[in-house]
Amino acid sequence: MNYLVLHHVSVLVVAFCFAYYLVPFFTQAAFRFGVMDVPDGSIKNHKAPVPYMGGIAIYLAFLGTIGLLYPIEERIMWLLVGSTMLLFVGFIDDLKRIKPSRKLIGQFLGIACLLHGGFMIKQTFFTSIMNIFLSGFWMLSLINAVNLIDVMDGLAATVAIIAAAGFCMVALVAGQYGVSLLLLAFIGAMLGFLWYNKPPAKIYMGDAGALFVGGFLAAVPLLIKWSALRPDACYIVLIIPAIPLVEVFCLVLIRTWKKIPFYRGSPHHFSIYLQNKGWSCGRVLAFSSLMGLYLVASSMAFLMHVINIPGLVVLGAVFWIGWYAAVFSSLYVQPGSKQALVFAAAQRLPDQSSIKHKEQSQSGDAL
Repeated sequence: MNYLVLHHVSVLVVAFCFAYYLVPFFTQAAFRFGVMDVPDGSIKNHKAPVPYMGGIAIYLAFLGTIGLLYPIEERIMWLLVGSTMLLFVGFIDDLKRIKPSRKLIGQFLGIACLLHGGFMIKQTFFTSIMNIFLSGFWMLSLINAVNLIDVMDGLAATVAIIAAAGFCMVALVAGQYGVSLLLLAFIGAMLGFLWYNKPPAKIYMGDAGALFVGGFLAAVPLLIKWSALRPDACYIVLIIPAIPLVEVFCLVLIRTWKKIPFYRGSPHHFSIYLQNKGWSCGRVLAFSSLMGLYLVASSMAFLMHVINIPGLVVLGAVFWIGWYAAVFSSLYVQPGSKQALVFAAAQRLPDQSSIKHKEQSQSGDAL
């Protein structure tokens, strides 16, 4: 047991140290090679160009930790192949904006690698084809959901860390220590990156990081033997990462209602709504963290049989009420304020960037 605890702590610390060391290196590399998110004076309002290569640092920190402290098996090799493909597609988009269709094809290739490695839903009441389809749809959804929330300093990293911590707790309860070690390597790398990504951000993860992070969070929970915990434990897979899933659901609804193609950028992200109401970045991060922790606590209460399905539904309803009250109720932007000008500009140009580095003019943010 002492060795097991030491192994877990070592993985977390080593991954953090790797990322903490690598991020400044890639910050300098991004400045040198011009891989930057440049403010345009109208919509992208950060004060100076910010490097885009944080995702590469996260990936290499995770990879180095796995190589040193984790037994590599065939399934993990396919996880690395699939996540590397997603990282590569995102990095190409960071360097040179690619069409949504081409970006989608790249995502499908990465997902195909993960499916080939056995990262899929295995429900006996579904056919094999249906399991593959649902698994692919799940991965595609979460990959792009993480990409969508990466519109504010520290937001995507914070949400991803909390979700990964929730899945890690489940893996520990299930006694699947191989899965918990994978998740701790990821958490350590993300914490090292967040040190530099917290407001005001010195570096962004870019599409490379967002696609890698989303792919990892979508794939690794599929390694957990949910049915061994309780017959209906699979609901937890949807609950723990609910923040990015709610974000993509609301964005599709709002953009459809406003007749904006769902893959085009628009200012209708929850973090932008909150900032338009006068919230600081720190307050938005605190709100997101509390909601994420609430989801993890609800999931663990369900897993440990503290509550049943009706109780989980009640807690879900409380989450939705709190989310709506904070994000959508009494949305008011003071006329003539900076937020009002930004929001109005984005409304006039729905197919261009909304406020920060992830809403791109031609590639869209949903793909």
